[in-house]
Amino acid sequence: MIIKDAKFIISAVKPHQYPEGDLPEIALAGRSNVGKSSLINRLLGRRNLARTSGTPGKTQQLNYYLINEDLYFVDLPGYGFARVPKDVKAQWGKMIGGYLDNRENLKLSLQLIDIRHAPSKEDVEMYQYFAHYNRPHAIIATKADKIARGQYQKHLKVIRETLQVLPNTPMIITSADSGLGRQEVWNLIAKYTGFEEIVPPSL
Repeated sequence: MIIKDAKFIISAVKPHQYPEGDLPEIALAGRSNVGKSSLINRLLGRRNLARTSGTPGKTQQLNYYLINEDLYFVDLPGYGFARVPKDVKAQWGKMIGGYLDNRENLKLSLQLIDIRHAPSKEDVEMYQYFAHYNRPHAIIATKADKIARGQYQKHLKVIRETLQVLPNTPMIITSADSGLGRQEVWNLIAKYTGFEEIVPPSL
């Protein structure tokens, strides 16, 4: 599959708002400010398809992006932002949990972790959820351009040990600025969605 088109479809809060049909879905989860929107834009070769915000915690719905009429990216609300009221956090938790538990279209979840920092308590809890329920998932280490290449493995080790990453969990280092890891992420998505190959737009 050669990616030629990508568009925003809907911001969903409840299951009846999810798109109909059986197209595969790839969920992106992570703390606010981890770079989900930037990664989506880089993966799709677009600048502003997914809106980046200077206000962490702004995304409060499941944002659906349709790619080539063949699959969806689902951008989940960012977690772990201190200024968000507790009742809003609880609402997000129910919404995210309900989606991850019950959505049959979901083929793979990508948990984004800022490579510069040790995973937070919320990061650990999210990873434990995926591991406990054996949901197909991968760790995407973002913002690699912010540290020296020689430090990558040191930082990955911190992530691996803090999360207690299982041996079979894929881990990919990425940079939305340079495009590092872009094809590796697409190769992983292809594996879980049944496409022989996914070719992203030129950078």
